Amino acid sequence: MKNNQNFKNFISKLRKLSRIRVVALVILIFFFAAFYFFILKDLPLPTKLSSSSNPETSVVYDRNGKLLYQIYDKRNQISIPISNIPENLKEATIAIEDKNFYHHGAIDLRGMTRAVVSILFKQQIQGGSTLTQQLVKNSLLTQERTIPRKIKEIILSFATEFLYSKNQILEMYLNQTPYGGPAYGVEAASEAYFGKHAKDLTLAEAALLAGLPQSPTRYSPFGAHPEFAKKRQVEVLKNMQEAGYITEKEREKAQEEKLKYKTIATQINAPHFVLYIKDLLIEKYGEKAVEEGGLKVTTTLDLNVQEAAEASVAAEIESLPKYYHVTNGAALVTDPSTGEILAMVGSKNYFDTSIDGNVNLTTSLRQPGSSIKPINYAAGLANNYNAATAFVDQPTCFANQGGRNYCPQNYDNKWHGLVQMRDALGNSFNIPAVKMLKANGISTMIATASAMGITTFKDPVNYGLSLTLGGGEVKMTEMATAFGVFANGGYRINLHPILKIVDKKGKVLEEYSAPKSPIFGKRVLDNGVAFIISDILSDNGARTQAFGSNSELRIDNKVVSVKTGTTNDYRDNWTIGYTPSVLVATWVGNNDNTRMSGVVSGVTGAAPIWNDIMSFLLKDKPSQPPSRPASVVQKKVCVDTGVIASLENGVGCQTRLEYFIKGTESKTGSIASRDIWIKKNSDDLPQPDDTQDVELKSSRVYIDPVGDLYCLDCKKPSGVPTVKSSPTPSPTSTP
Repeated sequence: MKNNQNFKNFISKLRKLSRIRVVALVILIFFFAAFYFFILKDLPLPTKLSSSSNPETSVVYDRNGKLLYQIYDKRNQISIPISNIPENLKEATIAIEDKNFYHHGAIDLRGMTRAVVSILFKQQIQGGSTLTQQLVKNSLLTQERTIPRKIKEIILSFATEFLYSKNQILEMYLNQTPYGGPAYGVEAASEAYFGKHAKDLTLAEAALLAGLPQSPTRYSPFGAHPEFAKKRQVEVLKNMQEAGYITEKEREKAQEEKLKYKTIATQINAPHFVLYIKDLLIEKYGEKAVEEGGLKVTTTLDLNVQEAAEASVAAEIESLPKYYHVTNGAALVTDPSTGEILAMVGSKNYFDTSIDGNVNLTTSLRQPGSSIKPINYAAGLANNYNAATAFVDQPTCFANQGGRNYCPQNYDNKWHGLVQMRDALGNSFNIPAVKMLKANGISTMIATASAMGITTFKDPVNYGLSLTLGGGEVKMTEMATAFGVFANGGYRINLHPILKIVDKKGKVLEEYSAPKSPIFGKRVLDNGVAFIISDILSDNGARTQAFGSNSELRIDNKVVSVKTGTTNDYRDNWTIGYTPSVLVATWVGNNDNTRMSGVVSGVTGAAPIWNDIMSFLLKDKPSQPPSRPASVVQKKVCVDTGVIASLENGVGCQTRLEYFIKGTESKTGSIASRDIWIKKNSDDLPQPDDTQDVELKSSRVYIDPVGDLYCLDCKKPSGVPTVKSSPTPSPTSTP
């Protein structure tokens, strides 16, 4: 009986075990089926590593369908045996890409551990790739960053390591890896960048090439940021020294070697703009899609405007006397109502290596000088000051600016007495601008600038009152966005350089529908503020004292708003002007940041270029004065104090008309009776530091927004005291 029960139990266990085996088998079959369909089904053979499909050229056009550039014309790949590849190039590649290449298998376990952690905890595929994996990825797989693709890469890497030796893998890698543009492999790259065979590369040249594969566009010496190429080369050389391939002396010598690049032979129009576009495309679609995806890109650029702007920049720079020491210039043309870039001239000659012509000055950080002042005054208008608000322009020092008093001066080393905002901005006087910033607060100006499109101003604690004179760095592209807010009546529309992108199959990837009016942008300024700033900047009479009545800022029979700016050390000279339909920004200076001659200021530097381009653009077009909003009214004001003209105090005054945002008419400063020091027996104001023969006398005084007094009853010797230098000399921004 007992034996019978044991037999039944045994049979039951066998049946259970069979069921488990069946379930396990089904799961196993399902796993292998899924693994086959998702991983193995389309897995290419590693024997195909020596071949790859031909990439399709991406093409960039201007807005009218004119060819600007081909990215890239063809895949330029020249295979050479590893014996023809110099040791320093092989060592540089291993040092920067896979330092343990000869000591691990298909994968680097440490690198893979980092990658697994990234996958599990950050949902990101990154790191851990060996040279073998990179070869497989570049030649057999796509660049997509997914887990299935990573699994395929690992499987193929093991197969590749089984089929080929380490030297063979290194040889294939160096012959097939993209080095930027049409250059695939070290031989093509060596020819493209240095015009020589790979076997003839110096250590410095080899280190530069070895650093390119990680991001050929970012690190290209021909790209938008050639300085990144040098930083990457230094990193490669440092890794080579740490790996024991070179000595410290060899590293230092290679770092100091001046590289001589081969000029780009491919036809290219608007090179700075094309590379700017290329960077934007790669950021959005990836390098492989841009270089090999056959994209058709229609940009906003107008090649006719571009060529006219290029000619204006080059001609003006060449015409300036050599003692001005001005070697370069730049220009940007936009339609502020749509944000479209019509022309981008990053330098006078992209291919001129003597001036670093390939650096794009329209996207580089430079100090704006007085061209930043309209943003400060716009903040003032938004704070209920007005265009008739008067400031006492006299020797003034402000406390605690970087640990010492800040004593700005005007560009002409003179003081102009009581100056209203209109004339202060028009003539670009510095003291009123600093007082306006003092009244606004630095954080308010930075907030206003940020809302208008300036991203380079950061924490307010990093800036002083010199910010309104150009003490912070900006980009021309962002200044164009900010000034576009004035042109658009207070609406911000970001720059937009691309109209349409179509892939090689004809699918539209993106298309820009330009706004029918600026109101499709974002309101960042009151339209009354934008109107008054534009009106001041178009008022030729308001700038006559500084620029004369017939300067380069005038466009005959056209209403154009414009502002100049020159930094206090004469390193940057700007002019930015606009109508509702077109904006032109220009710059002159030197890429190496050396000083220009002091005579290059105001209207003698960038302004002639601006005038030439703007005149070309406005030819045969009707004048477009800024549209006056309903919230803006006109009032008569006193020409000296700016207060609303009346006889309420029994005192009349000479008057002029001024625009006001309704409700701000009274924010012009105040008039009061005060006891002030004057010269005995003459009623003259004493000169600064003059304490002899003075007495207190009750007089009518004007009190400006920062509390400074101006005597309205007193005589002023020579009109206004002229002071050659402040008690503590300080930098001066010129108009």
